[in-house]
Amino acid sequence: MDNFELNKIAGAVLGGALAVVAISEIANIAVSPTFPEQNAYAIEVASTGGDSSAAAEVKEEGPSLGALLASADVAKGEKVFKKCSACHTTEEGGANKIGPNLYAVLDRAKASHAGFSYSDAMVSHGGTWTYEDLDAFLKKPKDFINGTKMSFAGLKKADDRADLIAYLRTLGTESTPLPAAE
Repeated sequence: MDNFELNKIAGAVLGGALAVVAISEIANIAVSPTFPEQNAYAIEVASTGGDSSAAAEVKEEGPSLGALLASADVAKGEKVFKKCSACHTTEEGGANKIGPNLYAVLDRAKASHAGFSYSDAMVSHGGTWTYEDLDAFLKKPKDFINGTKMSFAGLKKADDRADLIAYLRTLGTESTPLPAAE
């Protein structure tokens, strides 16, 4: 290969690079985006009263838990429970799995099922499983009881949670009155 061929190759590479730079500059001149000073759509965020902690939650819009439970579908709740059945059983006197047996869980003291080793966070939380507590726990367990061993991400849809709670209510706690529909 002689010098003339090397010059042609170098010239082609440099010419290509120059063409890319020139096209880029022409495109920037032809299409120069302008950004508005204000956003086109103002997104309003509810104020938490200056408290930025995770405990300050914005109230969820929509029907109350009582209204959702009044119209809940037990059959759908049983289907939703299939997500839970990998870790929980529901038979009366049933064995614990990764999680405790959930028969008659409504109005049962938290962390009280015999033979199950609960996390310290669950034990120290105390109280009983009310409709409201079950709803909050099923929504996002780690937010309701920080430090729980339950690794479930939660149920985002309020209807799914209500259906599941209605199903759990049929397991030995049907006499527990539903909360008032507001």
